Amino acid sequence: MGYGPSGVYILDMKGKTIIYRAYRRDAPAATTVSDRFTRLVLEAEEETIKPVFQHNDINYMWIKYNNLFIVGTSVLNANAMMVFTFLYKLAEVLSLYFRELEEESIKDNFVVTYELLDEMIDNGYPQTTEYKVLKEYIKSESHQLAENTQLAVPISVSNAVSWRDDGLKYKKNEVFLDVIEKLNLLVASNGNVLKSEILGNLKMRCMLSGMPELKLGLNDKLLFEATGRQTRGKAVELEDIRFHQCVRLARFENDRTISFIPPDGEFELMSYRLNTHVKPLIWVESRIEHFSTSRLELIVKAKSQFKSRSIANNVQIIVPVPSDASSPVFKTTIGVVKYEPSQDAVVWTLKQFQGQKEYILRISLSLPVVMSSDRNHFQKIPIRLVFEIPYFTVSGIQVRYLKIIEKSGYQALPWVRYITQNGDYQIRIL
Repeated sequence: MGYGPSGVYILDMKGKTIIYRAYRRDAPAATTVSDRFTRLVLEAEEETIKPVFQHNDINYMWIKYNNLFIVGTSVLNANAMMVFTFLYKLAEVLSLYFRELEEESIKDNFVVTYELLDEMIDNGYPQTTEYKVLKEYIKSESHQLAENTQLAVPISVSNAVSWRDDGLKYKKNEVFLDVIEKLNLLVASNGNVLKSEILGNLKMRCMLSGMPELKLGLNDKLLFEATGRQTRGKAVELEDIRFHQCVRLARFENDRTISFIPPDGEFELMSYRLNTHVKPLIWVESRIEHFSTSRLELIVKAKSQFKSRSIANNVQIIVPVPSDASSPVFKTTIGVVKYEPSQDAVVWTLKQFQGQKEYILRISLSLPVVMSSDRNHFQKIPIRLVFEIPYFTVSGIQVRYLKIIEKSGYQALPWVRYITQNGDYQIRIL
């Protein structure tokens, strides 16, 4: 497992320590951390800066948040992932307490910050890191306790469900589930797919009374194989699955069932990745029709290769052009075209792009007679695309069921929506 941080330090932009807490004896002094961090990070060459470095047998791990550096140290064999996870969680909790985490908010709230540092770590091991739990007994405003008053441990600390409060009530019980997939794609000019990756996540918004249990079923290939079931449609083999802490991992590992008591409000239930060959949803090619010392003419063809019943919204096709181009003239039957000198590109925007359609854009640009040394460089820059296709997932993932079980037996409405978006979507010109 490894150790957590022996000390946590919050530094300003000059590397000066604003506040710190030592959890073990091996934690270095604040002046030592400030000196080492200033010399090895702030004054170092950019290419030599690392998020983890060692000096005099002390390991330093740090993140930057707004105008602050948050540093964790350890002499022992620390679990770097644990330390970084805690540093980001600390930044999240402080920003929720103070609305905005920056140098001034720390200086204005030293007492609360110390209380949080003491409560969130014990002897270098992260303890309670949930904002809702901490908020129950660490108040952001000063308060006094009456004599003989005892601090009670919040129910959510001892409760197995620390991420959800008891006694929630809604007039209308609803669950919204968004299945969002982003497609990273790199395609050669001849149409060969060089890189294809799908990054997906399931985002939920729960407005449910009581303490409900939800069960989610997907067309998971491993589930069908493990249970010997047959499926009429496509089964998807998900990789790198990551769940919210509410999901019962043991249950999932045993029978691939996604069972959980959800947090209230919005949260990300799970994320996944698929390395799979995907045909370009929108294919774009840019062909030079005329290229002289004074003029450039391009023909851009865009074709949607998904089913005709689907529609891509807010499509942007970003076509690179020479940096010294001017006087643009465009001709197309659809969309809005703009020349963006700041991007050295022409941006073709289509509010809607129906499947199985093809459109053409003609671009004419003036060029200075004196040719710049990098005029041909634009042909090495890929065409980039931005789009969103609702009611569609490129992987074929499907929600087979979403069951809501609560002891009072109320009826709840589950709403499921599918969205495919561009990730890093590029098509090479040459």
